[in-house]
Amino acid sequence: MDLAFERRGTGAPLILIHGIGHHWQAWLPVLDRLAAARTVFAVDLPGFGDSPGLPEGTPYTPESLADAVESFCALLGIREPAVAGNSLGGYLALELAARGVVSSAVALSPAGFWTRSEFLYARTVLRALRATARALPPEQAARMAEEPASRALSAGVLVAHPTRMEPTALVAATQALAAAPGFDETLASFEGLMPPAPPKSPITIAWGEHDRLLLRRQAVRAGRWSGQRVKLLNGCGHVPMSDDPALVARVILDAIQPVVPG
Repeated sequence: MDLAFERRGTGAPLILIHGIGHHWQAWLPVLDRLAAARTVFAVDLPGFGDSPGLPEGTPYTPESLADAVESFCALLGIREPAVAGNSLGGYLALELAARGVVSSAVALSPAGFWTRSEFLYARTVLRALRATARALPPEQAARMAEEPASRALSAGVLVAHPTRMEPTALVAATQALAAAPGFDETLASFEGLMPPAPPKSPITIAWGEHDRLLLRRQAVRAGRWSGQRVKLLNGCGHVPMSDDPALVARVILDAIQPVVPG
């Protein structure tokens, strides 16, 4: 698919995948750190950001979105890239690892490891965030982003440190959430979502210590599924990139860089 994306850096390819309702700019706090070591492609998923929607008749599901990322790589001639994703993007990273089409995958607070009640909670929160974003006039959203208390109220469920977000980034994220045509159908597809098949590529899973959307106890299930210890992102929330850019970039690069003997 012809997806909107930002490309930076040189070296082996790294694909970055955002969460539901977000856009590639979610990765801006860590983009240059990652681009110092890799050629980074931060993509907008179909129906989100500036990417067109899926072809008519194609349902929005994690599988079809993973197909779109795989097709995007084929279109650009990218073979077996490393991939990192957050939330929905984390699930897609694990799905691509299950297909064996990536060299390695990093999943930050991936979807799909919830109980029924945890899913219903997350769905309620996401719907409320979407409704608020759509109801806010642009000038009011801008004022709220500049005010620390309002910023904490609007972003506190997703990040641990709302004051570390640039006001312009918060406004842009709010607009992306409000405008995303793929949001409702993608969220509906989460009903009954199970973890992907076992990975065929190396994976790393990390979870925000203060994740208030996909609660931290879900990391225990992710660890059991993967058979490995899940890394804890100290001081970070569900979308950890602005909470601690250095930590997030280090976790990703440590996971995807080849180990050199000696």
